[in-house]
Amino acid sequence: MTKAEIVNEISKKTGLEKADVYACVEGFTQAVKESLQNNENVYIRGFGSFILKKRAQKAARNISKMVTITVPEHNIPAFKPAKVFADAVRNEK
Repeated sequence: MTKAEIVNEISKKTGLEKADVYACVEGFTQAVKESLQNNENVYIRGFGSFILKKRAQKAARNISKMVTITVPEHNIPAFKPAKVFADAVRNEK
């Protein structure tokens, strides 16, 4: 499902204008991005958590130049669904 499809679904279900819904969706995604950039996790009860996972430093190879490089420790964003959300998806047929 794309962002436009999400906006259309929310607009249909709530009766709000698509422009207003789009602004809300954009605001939500921006707030999540900014929180993760500030090393703050985002918790939404019943839905899930947007968290940062730390990747350890590792050695990687550039096979075209046959050189080993070191990839430094870094954070990556991840989503962890809430138990009720995961159970609902798992039990859908």
